Amino acid sequence: MKVISLSLFLLSIVQFAHCQIVNWRGINRDGNYVEEGLLRVWPEEGPELLFSVKDIGNGWSSAVASGNRVFISGKIDSMEYLSAIDTEGNIEWQTAYGHGWDQAYPAARGSVTIDDERVYVVSGDGMLACLHAEDGALLWSFDANKEFKAKVSPFGTAESPLIVGDKVLCTPTGESTTVVAFDKISGDIAWKSDVIEGEKAFCTPVLYSYKDFRYVLVGTTTRIAALIPETGEIAWQYCHYDPQREKGTPGDGVCMVNSPIYKEDEIFITKGYEYPAIMLKMDSAGRSVSEKWISYTLDNEHGGVVLVGDHIFGANYINPSMGKWVCLNWDTGEVTYVHEWSNKGSIVTADNMLYIYTQRNGDIALVRPNPDHFEMISTFQITEGKGQHWAHLSIYDGIMYARRGDILMAFSVRK
Repeated sequence: MKVISLSLFLLSIVQFAHCQIVNWRGINRDGNYVEEGLLRVWPEEGPELLFSVKDIGNGWSSAVASGNRVFISGKIDSMEYLSAIDTEGNIEWQTAYGHGWDQAYPAARGSVTIDDERVYVVSGDGMLACLHAEDGALLWSFDANKEFKAKVSPFGTAESPLIVGDKVLCTPTGESTTVVAFDKISGDIAWKSDVIEGEKAFCTPVLYSYKDFRYVLVGTTTRIAALIPETGEIAWQYCHYDPQREKGTPGDGVCMVNSPIYKEDEIFITKGYEYPAIMLKMDSAGRSVSEKWISYTLDNEHGGVVLVGDHIFGANYINPSMGKWVCLNWDTGEVTYVHEWSNKGSIVTADNMLYIYTQRNGDIALVRPNPDHFEMISTFQITEGKGQHWAHLSIYDGIMYARRGDILMAFSVRK
C-alpha cells in the first residue's frame, strides 16, 4: 500500500533541466568513485578526521553524499531513520521511513539513492520510501514486501533503489513479480516484471550499458537476469547456482549479495562461500550469456570487487571469520596474487588507488592497484563504534566516509 503526502504536489511542479543521480558504490555502482587530487600517502596516524557523528542508528549501510549533505540510514528501536548530515557533522534532520529488520542481524542495510531533491531508500522490512532532501519530508512510500508477498530470507531486505529515467526500481521478489518499477515522482507502479526464479539475494540492481544494449541487471538466490528498463521485459537470465559445483556446506552459494560488474559485453559475478566467481559473455543479440571462465579463488562474500584496468581486486572467503586479498586478470581469470593481510573486507577505488576496510579488525588501507603483488601504502584502524565493520567506504569531494554501528566518521583524503 502506498502512502503519499500533499507536499508531493509542490515537489512535482519543480523541474530541473539536468538531474544528478548519486548511487551507492559510485556512479555505476561498481565501487569506482570519480575523484581527483587525493592523497597518495596517509599520515602515520591516518588521514585527518573531520568529524564523527553519533546516534545515526545502527546499520551497515554506507554514507551517500551529494552537494552539502551526506545521507545515511540507521535503525533506532524498531524503525529505520534517514539522517541528513551537513559538512560540519551536524544532523540536520532524521526521518523514520519504515520498520527495520528485527530478526537475524537487526540493523539498517540499504544505502540511499539521491536524485536531485529526492532521496530514495528501502528499509530492512521492504518499505520503499521517497524523501525530500532539504527537510526530510516523507513524499511517498510503498510496502513492497507486503504488497507483492515477498519471499524474504532470515536476513531481511538489503538493496539500494535504482533510478532509470523517470522510474525507480526495487526487487521485492514476490509470488507474482520479481522487479517493480515506480514513477519516481508519484510512486505509482509503472511496470512489474515476470517472476525470475529464486528468492531475495540482497543484490542491488545495476544499469548495464553497452553499444545499443541497456539493461537492468538483477540477482536472486539462483539467477541473474537482464531486464529492459522501459518495460520490465526479461531479455535473458542465467542460473548462477549449480549444486554440482558446491564446495561448501548445503545452501552455500545460493545467495548473491554483490552486484555484478561489467566491461563491454562481459559481466562478472562473485558470491562467496567457496562458490566460483564466474565471467559471463553476452551474445551479439543481447539475448543470452555464456560462461567465459570460472575461478574458485575470488569468492567474495559481501565486500564487493572493483575493476582497475584489466584486473579485478577484492577479498575472498576462507571461512566466516577470514579471507585473503586477491587479484584476477579480467580477460583470463588468471590469479596474479593472493595475499593475507588483516582480514577480508570491502573495497572501493578512487583516483587510481584502492581503499579497503576489513570487517573484523576495522583496518583501513590505501593500496596501489599493482596486479603483481599487494602493495599497501598506508593504513590506520577504526576504533569508534561497535559491531562488525560491514559498511562499505564511500568517497565524495575528497572526503572518505566510514561507518561502524551508529557512528559515521568523515576523513579528509584530499591533497
